[in-house]
Amino acid sequence: MEQPAPQWLDVGNGADGRRIAFLEQPGTGRPVVWLGGFRSDMRATKADALAQWASGSGRAFLRFDYSGHGETGGDFSRWTLSHWLEDTLAVIAARCEAPPVLVGSSMGGWIALLAARRLRGTALAPAGMVLIAPAVDFSEELMWAQMPTAIRETILRDGVWQRPSAYSPEPTPITRALIEDGRSHLLFGGEIRTGCPVHILQGMQDPDVPWQHAIKLVEHLSGDPVTLTLIKDGDHRLSTPLDIAKLQAAVAEIATA
Repeated sequence: MEQPAPQWLDVGNGADGRRIAFLEQPGTGRPVVWLGGFRSDMRATKADALAQWASGSGRAFLRFDYSGHGETGGDFSRWTLSHWLEDTLAVIAARCEAPPVLVGSSMGGWIALLAARRLRGTALAPAGMVLIAPAVDFSEELMWAQMPTAIRETILRDGVWQRPSAYSPEPTPITRALIEDGRSHLLFGGEIRTGCPVHILQGMQDPDVPWQHAIKLVEHLSGDPVTLTLIKDGDHRLSTPLDIAKLQAAVAEIATA
């Protein structure tokens, strides 16, 4: 089947100006917005599966590629979490006409929570969230805190470390800017409030985001209704047919609540 061509949205100003690629499916009800992971893209397996679900159920569905990702393109190492959050808020503001359901995978889970904090009290405050292996505060807790001293010194001295990737033949550049910018967005220092129901899907065999990290998030979401589904044999991708079915069911339940 021929893939639809993306549409484009201008985001940012001056040297930070860029064009964001997005895909939009019309439908009714609360729009479902896909927020991908670190170095992932909007045509990845789970995003495509949700697009199929949305098409079959007549649900509006929106997905996009952050700066430096996928079809948006550009130098990945040029951008940080602040830019990716700005991308997210700009796409929601431009394309959503009703409170969205945010579906965040890995880094997208952190961005969903940050977006909810920015949108609370507005007409586009999220109606619900589904978070898949949410990598909250990952730049600090899952990267910097776990790095040997030699790698930290490389980042501080050279501004970047090329991290070997289990998901790509090319290494992932971890920049000093990413680490330092991430510290301005940390959430685990206090209560996290979304103002909406949250469903978390977490694999217990996840080598990138330990399942204990999801438990920690639940503890910090003390004021919100939260459902946590632990998948005993689940990895980080959670892309098996059974995992996909769980994701689709969780999104359907949140979107129609």
